[in-house]
Amino acid sequence: MSFIHNHFNSSNIPTIRSARVFRRNPESGPSSPNTARLQAQPIGCFSQSQHTQHQVSNHKEIRSYAEQTLGSGSALAQAVKLPRDEDLNEWLAVHVVDFYNQVNMLYGTITEFCSPITCPRMIATQEYEYLWQDPMNRSSNKPTSMSAPGYVEALMVWIQGFLDDDSIFPTKMGVGFPKQFPSLVRTIMKRLFRVYAHMYCHHFDEINELGLQTHLNTSLKHFVLFCSEFQILTSKDYGPLDELVARMLDDKNHK
Repeated sequence: MSFIHNHFNSSNIPTIRSARVFRRNPESGPSSPNTARLQAQPIGCFSQSQHTQHQVSNHKEIRSYAEQTLGSGSALAQAVKLPRDEDLNEWLAVHVVDFYNQVNMLYGTITEFCSPITCPRMIATQEYEYLWQDPMNRSSNKPTSMSAPGYVEALMVWIQGFLDDDSIFPTKMGVGFPKQFPSLVRTIMKRLFRVYAHMYCHHFDEINELGLQTHLNTSLKHFVLFCSEFQILTSKDYGPLDELVARMLDDKNHK
């Protein structure tokens, strides 16, 4: 029986570091139902005061936060759709920040179990090892084998650099996104998925013991539905979790 059938039913990583508000165009006309909801409760976004005040510091607090922020069920399929009259790049940006925060939060719950000793390589089953390389600077560095926590930390710092760059993730109205933005989104999402894969394949027991398996499943389903909606990743990118992803997409098609 496969890993998926067994489990589907059954470092100091920063958490919630980025806040992004949805920059709705005031000239875009009447809001769609999705847009109106987003303005009231942005997906994965917080005002600066909320960001400053909320510090996730323990499993109980993280679980409470997850219960408030991770959706579930068929509503996710509708939630990922682009609201009427809204900019696609803006929608992608909002969700990149959202998934960055979700992955950060979920991985943060198992850092005491994921160390260079327990996880000396960033793998998802013994068939997949993810090597680290800065995709923006391939000529000056080679793919490097890293411990799982080392890989995740390098990834989060790398993504954070883009989120903090207003020329790539603009926060002011009237400032456009760079031409390469969709390609960057694909690279970021592909790498964020690898953290999901490592958690499922090597730390699901700990996630289950912490009572966070529902949140992990919901977060991944949200991620998968979003990637499917905008054709961000391919089935090849899902590798060790391809069966689970297929079930999540099939579940969407039957609801």
